[in-house]
Amino acid sequence: MRTRTSLKYSVCVAALGAAFVFTATQPVDAQRESVRWNTSDVGSYGYSVASIMVDLLDQALGDDYTVTVHPYPSTTAAKLATMDGEGEISYTADVGMRQLYDREGPFEDYDPAAGELVHTFYAYPMETHLVVPAEAADQYDSWGDFAGEPVFFTPAGYMNWLNMGRIFAALDLEQNHVEIDSATTADALEAGSIVAAASYTTAGVSLPTWWREAELRIDIEAINPSDEEVETLRAAGLSVVEIDPSEAYTQDFSVDRILAVPIYFGYNVRADMDEEVVYQMLTVFHENIDDLVAGDPGFGPLASDFVGTQAAGVAANPDIPVHPGLARFLEEHDAWDDSWTIVDGA
Repeated sequence: MRTRTSLKYSVCVAALGAAFVFTATQPVDAQRESVRWNTSDVGSYGYSVASIMVDLLDQALGDDYTVTVHPYPSTTAAKLATMDGEGEISYTADVGMRQLYDREGPFEDYDPAAGELVHTFYAYPMETHLVVPAEAADQYDSWGDFAGEPVFFTPAGYMNWLNMGRIFAALDLEQNHVEIDSATTADALEAGSIVAAASYTTAGVSLPTWWREAELRIDIEAINPSDEEVETLRAAGLSVVEIDPSEAYTQDFSVDRILAVPIYFGYNVRADMDEEVVYQMLTVFHENIDDLVAGDPGFGPLASDFVGTQAAGVAANPDIPVHPGLARFLEEHDAWDDSWTIVDGA
């Protein structure tokens, strides 16, 4: 038996049909309902793969709706805009959803104008790790060596930035974040204004644009957590996974594996998005997963277990409500957990 709960909204969206068109470039047609897909900035992975999904849906679905991609300075900014009614779909991650529902950080005392995001669609894992200039790699033996040191933990507000925050908190380490333009990461590492920077892969194989550019300009090396730190992270409920550096980076690393802490990234909506639209979105992605992988290898894990990825995204924060479109999809594929709650979109 499914359990429903209600969220209150000050904005009500007109009922959406099952067919709609997503496009990243065309202006919104006055005869079409607008569905705004909010992402992090144009140099981020979330922005680049959003266009792949938009193109797929544009070909697969009808012409009643137009989806336009809207980049924001950070994932947090994209979420806030969506919940305040300036978008319908937002880039997010399990750690960011936790921060929202716990009303921490930028969400402290936050009262969304249009409604909270709920579990909707989880697309890929990202694996957060630490990188230093290759010439300085022999100075570090663990993540504890970066306690209090100037480090760029990805742009503030990014979900990987939040992930590094919970990693350092779990390890009881002082975090000294230095905010820079991500495009200047190589310059900052060379100049010594930061001693390290957080990097992240998607599905262990894809780098964000800004890190791809940085690794072409400076020799780098990954620094892994110590065995004791790995045990501490796992005891705190965080996973630690291995990445083959040759799969993601063009450089030869001296380490044969990178240890990283993963997070689940997705694109969530408010409860007032029509159930049929969300169900159709999930179904189109599921049935055309090979096209997503052809567009970017980061969709590989999704292809391996599309349904399981959705269930894992919900299970990471099981107290957060599930959109009825996703609940319908999971029930259809025998992956629904009766302990989860479906939000009422009415």
